[in-house]
Amino acid sequence: MILSPSMLSSDFTNMESELKALKDAGLKWVHLDIMDGCFVPNITFGPPIIKAMRKKSDLFFDCHLMIEDPGRYVQNFADAGADLICVHAETCDHLERVCAQIAETGAKPAVALNPHTPLETIKYLIPQLYMVLIMSVNPGFGGQKFIPFCKDKVRELRGMIDEAGAETLIQIDGGVTLENARKLTEAGVDVLVSGSAFFGYPPYGERHQAFQDICK
Repeated sequence: MILSPSMLSSDFTNMESELKALKDAGLKWVHLDIMDGCFVPNITFGPPIIKAMRKKSDLFFDCHLMIEDPGRYVQNFADAGADLICVHAETCDHLERVCAQIAETGAKPAVALNPHTPLETIKYLIPQLYMVLIMSVNPGFGGQKFIPFCKDKVRELRGMIDEAGAETLIQIDGGVTLENARKLTEAGVDVLVSGSAFFGYPPYGERHQAFQDICK
């Protein structure tokens, strides 16, 4: 199990020290929520902040673009230091083209699906995706409660990946806590995104270990 803490819940006034604390706690990934105020009702940060963060950290930058027409900005995020670029299926008229565009930059391509978006949307893309992100809340704000049917969606996606003979990772984001982490990994999740349920419980090393232990 990979834990990818969402910087949305971190201390934005001390991002350098937060990134260092994550690395010291044994984390490998960090989740960066990019919001434009159009696709979702919130605004966070963009490539300049990621570029500044990259200078201070060698963590795997898991960049989740909750923005309209993300194809316009794929190269910008790749140039800023994104290791993985995840776009929402709901924002792409030509989703395959955008995924190919991501791969061409050298970043790993991923697609996110909102809770109501059917898995059929990405059925034929699975072999070319590094990861599929199942949103288990409606995107835009941290601290929301997990939507229960999303666990069944994970199981169904795991079956689709296995049927395709792919090695695509499954990530889940929204309402992930220590209490539901094990059930989610048992359902097929590879990467857990946790914001307030991680950053709200320092020290980070102990919290990381707690997630690892519960998911064994």
